[in-house]
Amino acid sequence: MSYCDWSKGNELLELYHQTEWGIPIKEDIKHFEHLTLESLQCGLSWVLMLKKREIFRACFDNFNYEKIANYDENDVERILNTEGMLRCAGKIRAVINNARRFSEIVSEFGSFSEYIRRFAGDKVIIYDNHPNGLIPTCNGLSDVISKDLKKRGFKYLGSITVYSYLQACGIVNDHGKNCPCFERINQAFPTVQKECDNERGVMQYT
Repeated sequence: MSYCDWSKGNELLELYHQTEWGIPIKEDIKHFEHLTLESLQCGLSWVLMLKKREIFRACFDNFNYEKIANYDENDVERILNTEGMLRCAGKIRAVINNARRFSEIVSEFGSFSEYIRRFAGDKVIIYDNHPNGLIPTCNGLSDVISKDLKKRGFKYLGSITVYSYLQACGIVNDHGKNCPCFERINQAFPTVQKECDNERGVMQYT
């Protein structure tokens, strides 16, 4: 199977794959949304995240990190009591904490986009062998970013979660070379080819 086959057979996954996954973004609210979805997904399926996405948007003010940073325990209770919401107070508190840390990065760098893009030189990374279907669960870049985010106080953002975020927000182009999205992204954005970097959990997709 091709790596991009993960999206086939489900309308939500296919739409997400075709219109969002791997496409570089610059809007900070979109970065926060991707980070939040990835952190909430820990231990759960991605299709569940997409099914509950509108619930998340309603609970978290459309991922407006400035508003979320001011949430208190009353908001935690409100969110926990929202019909269809994940019943995990730890994850909800982590989202609030991450909004505060996210805001600090915006204050320091001018935007979160500026902060995160500097790790890739403001280019889309194409790692050797990834277009041919050799895809890791994490690598050296996600290690570095996860470590820096944790140092800044972020929660639920280990290296595997961060690598998934890098794929989603277009820091890394991990579409297969036979997927139309691969060339579409490469033609629309500047790219850089890099050697594989301390990759773990590598699986072969053909």
